[in-house]
Amino acid sequence: MRHAAVRFAVRRGLEFCRSVPDIVFALIFVAAFGLGALPGILAVAIHTSGALGKLFTEVVENIDMRPVEAVAANGGSWLAQLRFAVTPQVLSNLISYTLLRFEINVRSATVLGFVGAGGIGQDLIVAIRKFYYSDVSAMLLMIILTVIVIDMLSARLRHRLLALENPR
Repeated sequence: MRHAAVRFAVRRGLEFCRSVPDIVFALIFVAAFGLGALPGILAVAIHTSGALGKLFTEVVENIDMRPVEAVAANGGSWLAQLRFAVTPQVLSNLISYTLLRFEINVRSATVLGFVGAGGIGQDLIVAIRKFYYSDVSAMLLMIILTVIVIDMLSARLRHRLLALENPR
């Protein structure tokens, strides 16, 4: 972004979103909207947008500018520069960071349920309070298996993207 004021405002906004823990956002949204899934979704979305915004800007800021300059020198528009010079350099990192945050969000959704923000965490805390330990064990096992499957799928996708970027 060429406009310093816009760049400054966006960076400060992203810093705020990522510096406030998602559980704090969840508590605020539970107070505002009541119990349910909406407070959890909003809390995770705000925190994730701050974290991904920071990661994405760093990836884009560190690209090699020579391909961008080459596309521009050949008369390419801003969109062409983005498509043919920037995207090939950043795509695998953007997908990798997105999948990592998805995995983090699955785990954090469990914790957010403890404060009434919906999801499996809310069911888990109810089962713990009622001493339904077989249900608690099953839920914990499913959470662990879900995170493992997400991690395995994201690793396969990352490796596939890296193979497309670096054909031998």
